[in-house]
Amino acid sequence: MQLADLVTYLDAYLRVRDVPDAPHALNGLQVAKSGDVARIAAAVDLCEATVRMAAEQGADLLLVHHGLFWGGLKPLTGPAYRRVAGLLQKNIALYSAHLPLDLHPDVGNNAVLARQQKLAAALGALPRVMPFGPERVRRVGIVTGGAGSMIGQARAAGLDTYITGEGAHHTFFDAEELGVNVFYAGHYATETVGVKALAEHLCVKFGLPWTFLDHPTGL
Repeated sequence: MQLADLVTYLDAYLRVRDVPDAPHALNGLQVAKSGDVARIAAAVDLCEATVRMAAEQGADLLLVHHGLFWGGLKPLTGPAYRRVAGLLQKNIALYSAHLPLDLHPDVGNNAVLARQQKLAAALGALPRVMPFGPERVRRVGIVTGGAGSMIGQARAAGLDTYITGEGAHHTFFDAEELGVNVFYAGHYATETVGVKALAEHLCVKFGLPWTFLDHPTGL
């Protein structure tokens, strides 16, 4: 499949031009390539390891949630250079989607995780639980990634249970004093589901095989 056609489809499907995001997210195609796309690799983060793994899998398009410019502008030296050089040397295109992937109603991190029945089974690890809400759960909200700062908003929205990836130390007291059950299921883990769902969607629609590159941070 031609890269330009696939990028056009992804941009429209994820609404990358319409969803507000931090400037350094730079959603969309971040690195081009020559030739067509025949195999996709999906990963949470763009780093030296995932570039190497994509090459080992024979992928020529890497879909990520946190892209090349996630840390802000920096010179192409050291690790930044090696990431770009690895993509160019192996002729791998890079496509990144941050908030457009988080909130997509079908393949978004939040939506996909909400459809799962059990967190531990879905993510492969037991979440850290702050059990300050009612024992019988009635209303749950999910914001994947590092959204512990939104516990107050969760409570204001009438939630008794809130699921996210991680939060700062002081959020323990937010949960305790507001009476909310909070599940910290891991920043990395909660954001694996969206890129997998997006890659599977492209596989079904365009017949492109894909693989997930698991490079967990433990955070």
